[in-house]
Amino acid sequence: MELLIVCTAALVASGLTLFSGFGLGTLLMPVFALFVSLELAVAMTAVVHLANNLFKVGLLGRRAEWGVVLRFGLPAVAAAFAGALVLVSLGTREPLAVYQVFGREQQVSLLGLVIGALILLFVVLELLPVFTRLALDRRWLPVGGLVSGFFGGLSGHQGAFRSMFLVKAGLDKEAFVATGVVLAVVVDMARLVVYGFDLAGQAHRIDWPLVAAASGAAFAGAYGGKRLLKKMTFRSVQWIVSAFLVVVAVGLMSGLL
Repeated sequence: MELLIVCTAALVASGLTLFSGFGLGTLLMPVFALFVSLELAVAMTAVVHLANNLFKVGLLGRRAEWGVVLRFGLPAVAAAFAGALVLVSLGTREPLAVYQVFGREQQVSLLGLVIGALILLFVVLELLPVFTRLALDRRWLPVGGLVSGFFGGLSGHQGAFRSMFLVKAGLDKEAFVATGVVLAVVVDMARLVVYGFDLAGQAHRIDWPLVAAASGAAFAGAYGGKRLLKKMTFRSVQWIVSAFLVVVAVGLMSGLL
C-alpha cells in the first residue's frame, strides 16, 4: 500500500507539474511524510526531485542559457546550503504541543509549522494574478538566486520565486524551461549534501527501493503528462493542486500529518 500511494503521488504530481505552478517536490513531500518523519520526507523527496530533473535536463539541457545559470545558480547554491541547515536545525527541536486525536498522540512541531506556512504562502502567491505578472529585471538575478535557493534548501519550494526572476531574463520558451530545470538540479544537489551529512547515521531509515520506485513513477509522469492532461486547462489544474496543498498545509501545521 505504501508503494502504491507514493508511486501514484509521484506519477500524478510529475504530470501535474507540467501544467501547474507547483513542483513535484511540493506534492510528493507530504505523501512521504505520511510514512516517515518530516525531515526524512524532505530529504527523500529531494532525491526523487533531483532524479526527475536530471531526466528533464537530458531532454532539454542543451537549450539552457548558461550565463543566466551562473548568475542565478551560484547564489542559489550558497543560499540552499543555508536553507538546508535551517531545516536540519528545526528538525531537532522539541514539539511545541502534544494532543490526542482518536486515541492517537499528535505533535505540533516548529518544522511542521514552518513547512505548512510556506506551502500556504506559495499557494496564495501562485494564485494571485499580480504575482504571475510580476517580473524583475535581469540585474536582480543574483538576488533571485539567494531567495529561491534558500527556500529550495529549506522546504524544496523554489519554483515560484525562480520563475518570477527568470521571466524577464530575455529567454525564449525552451530556454526558460531548460534553464529552470538546470537551476533546480544545482539547488537539489546542494541541499542533498547537507541532508546527506545529517542523515548519514540514519541511512537505514530511508526506504531506498521506495525512493527508486517513486523516481521511476515520476519519469513516467513527466513523459506522459502532456498526453494524459492536455485537455485540462492550466487554471483548473492550479485550483485542484491548490486545494490539495491547503489541506496538506493545515495538516502539517496542526500535527495531523
